[in-house]
Amino acid sequence: MENQIHEVISYLRVADAAKAIEFYQAAFGAVEDFRLSEPNGRVGHAELKFGETTIMISDEYPEYGIHAPQPGQATGFAIHLHVDDVDALTQRAVAAGATLTMEPADQFHGERSSKVLDPFGHEWYLGSKIEDVPREEMQRRFSAMFDNT
Repeated sequence: MENQIHEVISYLRVADAAKAIEFYQAAFGAVEDFRLSEPNGRVGHAELKFGETTIMISDEYPEYGIHAPQPGQATGFAIHLHVDDVDALTQRAVAAGATLTMEPADQFHGERSSKVLDPFGHEWYLGSKIEDVPREEMQRRFSAMFDNT
């Protein structure tokens, strides 16, 4: 019998989970659903709701090989939030302390999108749908971006 995947949940590791939770609440409207904390305050596990989606978060646990992103180093990972108003959410995230890395702009794939880097080293790609683009047209537009003729 084949294993069935029921969910895929991102799990962020940060240097200060309590502050990160406050940031995600202020920047993106996340709602804390659950938290396990050590007596010293280190967060072993927390679950945040971003709309209907859960993202898990914890503090670093270097003794178990769990490390946060290092300042100035890319992580190779981004989280994409689909929202109603990308411009407003981008402004909200920057006001909460995110660094704007890509201004909101209309994209070939039918979204208006932006990128921000949160204070804990994670990149967020924010997007609002502006048009339905069939896959074939999306590929044509994508290819045209690389056409040098």
